[in-house]
Amino acid sequence: MKSPRMFIIAALAVLVAGGAFSAVKITELRSETSPLVTVRIILRAGSINDPKGKEGLNALTASLIEQGGTQQLSYADVVAKLYPWAANITSRADQEITSFTGNVHRDHLRDFYRLFADLVLSPRFDSSDFARVKDLGINYLQNNLRGTDDEGLGKQALNAFMFEGHPYGTTEFGTVQGLTSITLDDVKAYYRKMYTQANLWVGLAGGYPADFASTVLADFGRIPEGTAAAVTLPAPPPVEGMELMVVQKPARAYAVSMGYPISVTRKDREYYALMVANSYFGEHRTFNGVLMNSLRGDRGMNYGDYSYIEKFTGGTAGNAFPNLNTPLRQQYFSIWLRPMPPEQAHFAIRNAIFELRRLVSDGLTEQQFEETRKFVVNYSKLWAATMDRRLGYLMDSEFYGTDYYIDRIEKELKTLTVADVNAAVKKYLNAENLKIAVVVDEGKGQEFFDAVANNAPSPITYEAPRPQKILDEDAIIKTLPLNINRAKSRVVPARDLFEK
Repeated sequence: MKSPRMFIIAALAVLVAGGAFSAVKITELRSETSPLVTVRIILRAGSINDPKGKEGLNALTASLIEQGGTQQLSYADVVAKLYPWAANITSRADQEITSFTGNVHRDHLRDFYRLFADLVLSPRFDSSDFARVKDLGINYLQNNLRGTDDEGLGKQALNAFMFEGHPYGTTEFGTVQGLTSITLDDVKAYYRKMYTQANLWVGLAGGYPADFASTVLADFGRIPEGTAAAVTLPAPPPVEGMELMVVQKPARAYAVSMGYPISVTRKDREYYALMVANSYFGEHRTFNGVLMNSLRGDRGMNYGDYSYIEKFTGGTAGNAFPNLNTPLRQQYFSIWLRPMPPEQAHFAIRNAIFELRRLVSDGLTEQQFEETRKFVVNYSKLWAATMDRRLGYLMDSEFYGTDYYIDRIEKELKTLTVADVNAAVKKYLNAENLKIAVVVDEGKGQEFFDAVANNAPSPITYEAPRPQKILDEDAIIKTLPLNINRAKSRVVPARDLFEK
């Protein structure tokens, strides 16, 4: 597959329709043959731009734009128009950027684009829509994330734990009290401040007409120029030993997330060495990873066990690939153990750390490296199988200031050696200083915390015989020392998380 061409137009140098100049940047990926068109609008602002006490303002504004109407159309009217076109419009508010994505057949592009542009550029901001969307946001935090989504709760608890006191430390959706305090006037003021030429970035992909980009630039060139919404990020707080957060809520199975910040992103060459090591260790939703084979395959503890060298969202059953346009300037390594029986959770933590220690100590063999490198080169091409996803990767690559991501993976991996990979593993990965977040059943938190902190044995039992090799490993794992830093560890009720 030929690499997509990326066209970045700094429109201060481009005269658009009507004789005006636009400062809006545009990324184009045009195809003469594609019947579909994607429009991506990125706001270079996210939850890190939320004012103190108004956590969730960025996400609430984006949701109200997506799930509201235009000056001429109500939200119900918008939905009615999209349906016969088989078109969709979605938003995703993240920590650094916020994106709006529209997909439509090119036969309906002109009418669809006018509707899409009006949603972003002339939102209705109706009071009843505001109340509805705000209630949905609060309900998500109180009843979904803290109530029924134990996997998501574990991941968000880990994020808050890793980035405590840092701009990344709150959820992308804000906090309960932050959302509660937001008024419609707050949303309107935030929109006026942030939705400007300096912060908006347009992406186009698919079979759109040659003159379409100039129309888009002209429309977005009419909004105020504004100023860039840059936020300076401090260094993440250091991790000292194993810091444990036990989150209590009614739970029939225990979810585990663990990790720590790392100082490498897609712009760095060592990232691609880590990519190979991570794929070998825990590629998302594949059966290649050491974690998956050790915890699920050999021991049957849960449904899946994965690792990541950057923020990963998405990857659901219907689509194993990550969401796009969620880049971060500061990344982290993490391990995700999907929920398992309570009596196996302590062992599972030890099992994952046992395998991580072995990875850091032994690295990959030449054969493991070659097999994994070949897999990653080919698998990564599937991530960008559509014009929509290629556009998303192009825009993420521009965020990081690097070449097109999918091409760079192949380029870097072809020049890597197993020594490069193992050196990166030893430099960036460790099993001694990491945060651990565990969601446990109500009333069981202190008991679980004490067992882990006191290094109590955690034997595992099986309903069916296991090979002697596994039993020999189990004998080591069940008493594997965990250096829990009690001073930086705690037991918390889920209701206290993401509250303020």
